Amino acid sequence: MTEYKALRHIPQANLFRQGDVFVLFGELFGRGYVNGLIDEARAAGMTILGITVGRRNDDGTLRALTPEEHAEAEAKLGGRIINVPLMAGFDMDAPPGEQNPTEMLSGITLKSWQDDKLDWTKIEACRTAGVQRFTQSAQEVMAEIDKLIPDGANVFFAHTMAGGIPKIKAFLAIANRIYKGRGDRFMSSRALLDSDLGKLILMNFDEVSANTLKYLIDASAGIRARVEAKGGQVRYTAYGYHGTEILIGDEYVWQTYTNYTQGYAKMRLESIAEAAWAQGVTATVFNCPEIRTNSSDIFVGVELSLFPLLLALKKEGGGAWAQEQWDICQNLLGEGVSLQSILDKLETYLQTATSASFRNFDAWPMDNTPELADLMIGTSDEITSLHKDKKALITDHLSALVLEGTGPLMFHGAAEKIAPVLWLNHDIIARQLNALHQ
Repeated sequence: MTEYKALRHIPQANLFRQGDVFVLFGELFGRGYVNGLIDEARAAGMTILGITVGRRNDDGTLRALTPEEHAEAEAKLGGRIINVPLMAGFDMDAPPGEQNPTEMLSGITLKSWQDDKLDWTKIEACRTAGVQRFTQSAQEVMAEIDKLIPDGANVFFAHTMAGGIPKIKAFLAIANRIYKGRGDRFMSSRALLDSDLGKLILMNFDEVSANTLKYLIDASAGIRARVEAKGGQVRYTAYGYHGTEILIGDEYVWQTYTNYTQGYAKMRLESIAEAAWAQGVTATVFNCPEIRTNSSDIFVGVELSLFPLLLALKKEGGGAWAQEQWDICQNLLGEGVSLQSILDKLETYLQTATSASFRNFDAWPMDNTPELADLMIGTSDEITSLHKDKKALITDHLSALVLEGTGPLMFHGAAEKIAPVLWLNHDIIARQLNALHQ
């Protein structure tokens, strides 16, 4: 288990400047956590470089971007993209002539999935093929990036790869039961983890969300050696999640979303950063707060922990700007609904014995229960229904604020070289936001 270390000060270190290089290791598809980092890199005058995961042909084969796709991706990034496919995971990989894991799973149904078995020798051969493909491509990409880094420059590698659920028809129905189901539709997350399907998903999560950080560090060893020989410095960051401290009863308390299946891979990610740090490589996993994104929307209730950020903004010295955020959120609610009443509902939810029983750091990530699903999903549904427009939620606004706050904390925190794993909790996010808007 990783030692718990929260960032408690706003980092001020300014390592990166004009002519330094920022490398995004993961493709930018929409608004997400990494946009805050890119904004900081651009403001510092850094050269922005990126990679692509590539695209799939109709037959499933992986290909580079077309000229049109490449131009569109570079415009979105605001920088140059090395057009060598770096799709992580092994769910579509196999030795020549063999089935890949997605094909092996094609017959799984909602009735059969808990009993369906996989051939683990064949799965391991697919994993080996996927890792070989990825690491060879990573070497090729880094050789191209090396040419674009001038002598004397510092380099910032931002790892953003995450995910790994195979694209099989039955899984969406299974996921809806596990992450959204309550009452008769509730399904245990432990049932998934104990099945062969679940074990495969955990393996693929490890490959996509965690092991790719090691592959990046290994593939860029030559760049690191050259940069450091010329007096420059190299930093690596990655996005973790391992619960967040939020205000509960006017105290910051660690809590978490349950069930967070990717948690096992996120802990592996932490261990990779710790191992790199021990070898003199400055890699930091920043465990960031819960937010709403396209990928997190399958997890109903993950957004509940965002609401107390409003309380933190005021507690951490917020003035007129903090009040403005309260007013924006109040205006998103239906007629006659007060923002304070929403915060009171959240406090009641967080103070229940059911919620409190999941605040066990050593047991993370815990399995879901029918009681938690009823309480969490019910609270989420009730609060969502109190908005004027279900497509304009308070948690969307608060998610954007978290993204804004994490950018400078990670950018300057990585420069400061603090620790291999750091938690960014609501206290430091609020203090950073208030400082930005004084």
